[in-house]
Amino acid sequence: MADVRHRKRSQYAFVIQQLTSREIKRKYARSYLGIVWSVLNPLLSMAVLSLIFSQLFRRSIENYPIYYLTGYILWQTFTGATTAAMTTLADNKPLLLKVKLPMEVFILTRVYTALINLGYSLIAYVVMLVVFQITPKWTMLLSPGIFLCLFAFSLGMSYILATAYVFFGDVKHLYTVLLTLWMYCSAIFYPVEQLQGFILVVIRNNPLFLYIHSLRQVVMEGTPPGWSVWVQMALWGGGLYLFGHWVFRKNRNRIIQRL
Repeated sequence: MADVRHRKRSQYAFVIQQLTSREIKRKYARSYLGIVWSVLNPLLSMAVLSLIFSQLFRRSIENYPIYYLTGYILWQTFTGATTAAMTTLADNKPLLLKVKLPMEVFILTRVYTALINLGYSLIAYVVMLVVFQITPKWTMLLSPGIFLCLFAFSLGMSYILATAYVFFGDVKHLYTVLLTLWMYCSAIFYPVEQLQGFILVVIRNNPLFLYIHSLRQVVMEGTPPGWSVWVQMALWGGGLYLFGHWVFRKNRNRIIQRL
C-alpha cells in the first residue's frame, strides 16, 4: 500500500514538473527575450518607481530602490500565483475531464510557476543588493522561511479563487479591483511610518505587508522578525492554506459537474 502511494506521488510530481515547464514556455512563447523578462521586469519597475518617488521619500527611506524592489518581488509572486491559478481549472477543462488527475495538480502547477519566476527575479534582486552595497547579513538566511509562509498563503488563496471562478466568472474582475486596493494597503512603495489612524491598523494587519516588512527587516536592517511575527506569518500562511484546501475539497464534486 505504501509503495502504491509512493508511486502515485512520484507520478504526480512528474506531472506537476511537466505542466510547470509547459506553463513557463507558454508564458514566454511570443517573447524574444523569453524568461529574461522575469529578471528585467522587477528592475525596470524599480527604475521607474525610484525615479518618481526616491526624492519624495529620501528622508524617510534609505536605499529606496531596494526598499521598493523587496516589496515588489513578493507582491508579484503572490499576484502572479493567484491570478494564474484562478482560471486554471477552466483553462484545463479538456485535460481534467479526460485524464484522471487530482484537480489540485493544476492549481499547484500555477503556484509553482510563480515560485520559479520568483527565483529568476531573485537573481536581479541579488545583483541590486550588490550594486547598492547592501552588506550581507546572517539574517538573510531567514528569507526562505518568509517565502515558505508566502507560498502557503498564495496556495490557500489560489484554492479559494479557483473554486469561486468555476461558479462565478466575475470573480476575475472583482479580484482585479481587490488587488488594486490590496497593493496600496501593502506599503510597497511608501513608508508606513507616515500613516496613522485606521489605515495604519489595516496595513499592519495585512498579511502581505507582514511578509514584505519581515523580508525588508532581514535583508536591509539585519534584524530578525520577533517570535510573535513568525507566529503571525505561519498562522496566516498555514491557516489560509488549510481553509482554502477545505473549501476546494468540499466543492470538488460540484466543480466537476459544473465543468
